[in-house]
Amino acid sequence: MHAAFFLLLGASLARYLIRHEGGGHTGRVVVLFAVFGLLYVAGRFVAPPPPSGTRPHARYLAWVGTVLTVWVVLLALAPSAAWCAMPLFFTGLHTLSTRTAVSLAAVLTLLVVASKLRFAQGEFDPNAVIAPPAVAAVGTAVLIHLKRQAARQRALIDDLVRTRRDLAATERRAGILAERQRLSTEIHDTLAQGLSSQQMLLQAAERVWHADPGAARGHMRDAAEIASRSLTEARRFVHDLAPADLAERTLAPALAALADRESGAGLTVVFHLDGAPGPLPERVEAALLRIAQGALANVREHAGATRAALTLTCLDDQISLDIADDGRGFAVTADAPSATAGRPGRGHGLPAMRARARQLGGTLTVESEPGEGTVVSAAIPLTPALDTSGKGGTT
Repeated sequence: MHAAFFLLLGASLARYLIRHEGGGHTGRVVVLFAVFGLLYVAGRFVAPPPPSGTRPHARYLAWVGTVLTVWVVLLALAPSAAWCAMPLFFTGLHTLSTRTAVSLAAVLTLLVVASKLRFAQGEFDPNAVIAPPAVAAVGTAVLIHLKRQAARQRALIDDLVRTRRDLAATERRAGILAERQRLSTEIHDTLAQGLSSQQMLLQAAERVWHADPGAARGHMRDAAEIASRSLTEARRFVHDLAPADLAERTLAPALAALADRESGAGLTVVFHLDGAPGPLPERVEAALLRIAQGALANVREHAGATRAALTLTCLDDQISLDIADDGRGFAVTADAPSATAGRPGRGHGLPAMRARARQLGGTLTVESEPGEGTVVSAAIPLTPALDTSGKGGTT
């Protein structure tokens, strides 16, 4: 647009000098052409055009009015300046409101026609009356259509940016909630269980402190060992690592070690392996181990059982873990399938186990009757839908 303006400005000045050389107003006309060009250049720095889609500010409107005034005076002295109306015409349509721009285009067109008729020589030229309005009408229609398209595009882009911002905020909130759920589950399966075991051992040591010092010291050693193991677990889940029991062994040996560790103090835990487990993803091994830990914690704290059994069953398309006990059992309901339902602040174990199984596309079921013991079963599919690369995730 700037190049077109100066090209037309130079051509208009050259045409005037060629056709009106020696006229009485030549000096003033040349000065007006120079002022006109300088005003156009100065406006780019003093009164820059407003951003697209915004209302023009007062300084810009004052610049437009000054340039148009100089052009009208120049047009009255030199009809060749009519060609400079084209850049002014497009500038007005591009920056002003539609109603103001159309009015400006109409005024510029009338001035150009009047100038053509005023300085016409000889016969009447119909093109002087028809051509400028036709060109102005076509240009106005095209530019208004482009402005409306640009406005719709800006609205769509704004809506897209706003939607993307809302989506990012939603994903951020979902990530915070997921991390909070992960931490609460890990704390329940590690620190809370360790603290519960330590409390029971310390209470037992206090009861036999004077009657059987050897047994009390044994309980204290067991409590210290649990504290050390809980500290290791805490450090590992802070870094989102696998459980400590899986650091140097696979799932079956880890479950056997868990059974040995939980045996004692009136509870015997045995481990059975059915089938040959192949390589499993870390997420599957970690989830099943945590489910076993949570289920045994419930057995120890609430079931009043004397025996419990861990059974790991390996099939071609799934792996399942059953935790059974001979405790007091409970009534399983759809609303509260938990042995601790109704106890304030308790009952997090089964929902956490169920969430772990669901995250891997599996299921967790609970079968129990009062006085008949409890069986907790977790089944994880090992189909192609499950990522068995050890990196976690699903396809």
